[in-house]
Amino acid sequence: MTAPSTLPRTARLVAWSRRWPLWTPYAAVSWALLYAAVQITWAATDTTVPLTPNEPYPAWSQVLLACIALLAGAASWASLRATGRKARVATETALLLALPVFAMGMASLPAHFVTLVSFSGIDSGTGLVQVLLSCAGATLLLLVALSHHRRLRGRCPRCGQTHDGPSHGPLVHPGPSTASKRTRRTVYLLMCGVLPWAGAKTSWTLGGDALGLTAEAWRETNQGESEVARALSSVGIDVTVLAAVAGIFLLTGLMYQWGQVFPRWTLVLAGRRVPRLLPLIPARLTAVGLSGYGVVLVIYAPLGAMGILPRLEPTGGFTDSSGLLWMVAFGGLAFGGLGFGLIVAARSYSARTRPVCASGGRLSPESP
Repeated sequence: MTAPSTLPRTARLVAWSRRWPLWTPYAAVSWALLYAAVQITWAATDTTVPLTPNEPYPAWSQVLLACIALLAGAASWASLRATGRKARVATETALLLALPVFAMGMASLPAHFVTLVSFSGIDSGTGLVQVLLSCAGATLLLLVALSHHRRLRGRCPRCGQTHDGPSHGPLVHPGPSTASKRTRRTVYLLMCGVLPWAGAKTSWTLGGDALGLTAEAWRETNQGESEVARALSSVGIDVTVLAAVAGIFLLTGLMYQWGQVFPRWTLVLAGRRVPRLLPLIPARLTAVGLSGYGVVLVIYAPLGAMGILPRLEPTGGFTDSSGLLWMVAFGGLAFGGLGFGLIVAARSYSARTRPVCASGGRLSPESP
């Protein structure tokens, strides 16, 4: 048998990736120490880190985030060592409580993505670092919590099934499948939320007026855009609408078989299996921010119109607050529709493509 050190580099990487339930807790501990050090440094040096476009993180919140990260790191370390039932449940509880904190910290990831791909520059370097650190932490903590939860239930920490044998061998992947009709109808309905928002933006880029905002005022408001964004706008394409189209493309791939096996138009990749995490990672990372932002906008628009919340003053070329509130509502439907659509589609894709350990022996009868 070939020694691990003499295996080709690709084979070693594959063997290493198969053991992710063992090394992700250590990676989470390393992340926690780095995250805490960065937050404490920023707080001590009074570095501005944007929480919202107009509001920075207060120093006390950065210290609190550092403490939560260290607690999550300790729980990750304990996930491989807790032996008693109470200790293991306490570890899982700590991980599940810390996870939403850092998931919300990556809410602005879609906005940073759009500005980067449109070459519009970086609004805030510290803001981008904060989002990326939160993204890495949420991902690692999710993996640690998932494998720990499976161990608590007596299942394989990698594939989640109940079987005999090791859990670090090759995987057996199910064949391509299409999402259920119920899932597809739900996702298509959520997609429709993009139409009013995309229609208004496309109207402005094509030279029309909508919601009390003229095309000229729209162009003046967006004079600071990159050359790429202005070039697209000159032919009637708004860069944010283009990003929404990319999200719809991702949604359809999650629902149909071409999202599991590369189709003919991918040329050299045609017929090969799509790596499972290739669509799942961007879907899950962007779904958090989009759905949360959409919910906030959808709630704010009617409450602002009724005067329960402060009414928005006309800005960005809008001539009255009612047009701005309508655009807020349209944005909520668009972002929320895409975000929740990604959640539904990714859940279906994850269940339909979940592999099982090939070397673990025959699955137990109760395993799905």
